[in-house]
Amino acid sequence: MKRKIYNQLLKWKNESNGECALLIEGARRIGKSYIVEEFAKNEYDTYLLIDFNKVHPMVHEWFDIYLENLDLLFLHLSNHYNVRLIRRKSLIIFDEVQMCPRARAAIKYLVADGRYDYIETGSLISIKKNVKDIVIPSEEMHLQMYPMDFEEFLWANGNDMLMDFIHEMFDKKRPMGQVLHRKAMDLFRLYLIIGGMPQAVNKYVETKDFTKVDNVKRNILSIYRDDISKYATNVEVKVTSIFDEIPAQLQKHEKKFRISALGNGSRMRDYDDAFFWLDDAKIINTCYNTTEPNIGLRLNMERTTLKCYMADTGLLISHSFDERNITNEAIYNKILHDKLEFNEGMIAENIVAQMLKASGHKLYFYSNSSSKEAENRMEIDFLIAKSSITNKHKICPIEVKSGKRYTTVSLDKFINKYSNSLATAYIIHDGDYYEKDGITYLPFYMTPFL
Repeated sequence: MKRKIYNQLLKWKNESNGECALLIEGARRIGKSYIVEEFAKNEYDTYLLIDFNKVHPMVHEWFDIYLENLDLLFLHLSNHYNVRLIRRKSLIIFDEVQMCPRARAAIKYLVADGRYDYIETGSLISIKKNVKDIVIPSEEMHLQMYPMDFEEFLWANGNDMLMDFIHEMFDKKRPMGQVLHRKAMDLFRLYLIIGGMPQAVNKYVETKDFTKVDNVKRNILSIYRDDISKYATNVEVKVTSIFDEIPAQLQKHEKKFRISALGNGSRMRDYDDAFFWLDDAKIINTCYNTTEPNIGLRLNMERTTLKCYMADTGLLISHSFDERNITNEAIYNKILHDKLEFNEGMIAENIVAQMLKASGHKLYFYSNSSSKEAENRMEIDFLIAKSSITNKHKICPIEVKSGKRYTTVSLDKFINKYSNSLATAYIIHDGDYYEKDGITYLPFYMTPFL
């Protein structure tokens, strides 16, 4: 499947010219290994792929024994994998490199040697056991990979033109028009329920069967649970508790994660490592409260108040409706046709968080629910900062609305209170593009262009 990250791989190859390795981080099953191998096949004369998840133990040992004699290291690798390595024309791939920290540490010497290019892929790159006793190489360029976005989903389904038109309408600040808006929203809802995990998208393209798609997603959720059991050392119970609680927390009107739901006397500081593990595994997207909407949102971040979104909304749907261990096809069809009777706001917010994260934004929200003054009580779903450096009018507040009828009370109060700090205010909804009373109303599918 066509992925946008391919162009970033090409840019790295052409610009680095072997002077740094590329480390691709991302959740399990988002297609890291697939796209890197496709890149290797197309852009190099030969390539050697070492999958540290299933490699023979002696390969691990070679990175301890032969680092002072790289000729012998390459000789052993070349013969073991039956691949002829060609100076400056071969790529060596360290797949699931977190399983062999010593190989990651070796990147410093391999890059300095200069014979070949190197790409590392992995998840759980930053947890303590995967960086213990090694020096992290400065010769790494990091690249984040995410589930397939809406445009990649359209490409997989044979539609190469719609997103270009959507982008043009966004740039021109024009509505799509009734016919094309409806088409775009129908396809977006399809993306919403299938999600962006490549195996799930491929299964839909092949079969058009929601039940088979759901089985694929449940298998991925099972893999995540297995990873928690295997690798969340000392915090597996806490990680599992958070993971299981995500749908219930997002179902609430205020989607802030309530630690009290995990047990009496639970405190956020006791769960820091568990949240970090899920975030590092790229299973969740964490959104933090910021107390002031001005330049440097991170400076006003309140780490004890957060929202916890699933990194893929398709997985969230399968995770949410699991009473019979299968999501009934009728549920998919009801979501597809906007007729499901539940708090659809959880899905709407989750997909917006997913799109903002994939577009490079850090996730922040604003909440002030304890104020005694009514005019100060408000909650804004997301805050993003403009890329230009200015002291004023830098922050864009975003409210997500899933239904046909909604109010803008919080956003109106927010604009009134912080007008000097704000740029454009947005409401993301299932209607077409329009502007009214200083607020820009965006259809969901335009979110990636913010």
